[in-house]
Amino acid sequence: GAARVPGRVRGTGGEDRAAPRSPELSLQELTFLSKQEILLAYKRFSELLPKEERDNACSTRVPKSQILTLPELRANPFQHRICHVFSTSDDGDGSMSFEDFLDMLSVFSDSATSDIKSHFAFRIFDFDDDGTLDRKDLEQLVNCLTGQGEESRLSTAEMEQLIQNVRTLRWADAGAWPRSAHHWHFPPLQILEESDIDKDGTINLSEFQHVVSRSPDFARYGGFQR
Repeated sequence: GAARVPGRVRGTGGEDRAAPRSPELSLQELTFLSKQEILLAYKRFSELLPKEERDNACSTRVPKSQILTLPELRANPFQHRICHVFSTSDDGDGSMSFEDFLDMLSVFSDSATSDIKSHFAFRIFDFDDDGTLDRKDLEQLVNCLTGQGEESRLSTAEMEQLIQNVRTLRWADAGAWPRSAHHWHFPPLQILEESDIDKDGTINLSEFQHVVSRSPDFARYGGFQR
């Protein structure tokens, strides 16, 4: 499940409040969403539930299968990782509470900071959840981008060729790309290769964020823009 950024997404939680706040105002302070966006998010979340459960949407979890019907995720190559990272389910089933759902929409919003976006991008690319990005994570990232089917899945030789092309930055030589990769662009792979600042073969969060901060187009990849 998801390990939270302190104070949920925005990192503002924990302060004492002199007067009670409305739920929408409190949620505004903990996300990058406006009151209207939060109300719309609640409506969208409720509509993912059976009608008899909608009155209790704030205390009900939506199954992963329903979350994946959202337009933002339906065609996203990292849809399963996104559910895994934002879900707080103890069962690891990718289901989401309303707060999980808000966290996800908040990170996807245009108002979220690049640090927050890159933090969650790192976690989504960290397929084995070990706190670093390594060769195995890179291979799984490629498989997500090229497709999991037998026809689109890269062979071992093609995977090696693609990763070597990234390392030598042979972007112009279209003939060098594996047949399955011709219709894809791979800026995330270039970013990962450039991120290994200490050249130890793995990428930690600070290395990743350092390079992403110099890549303004990065948010377009992995579904981090609406």
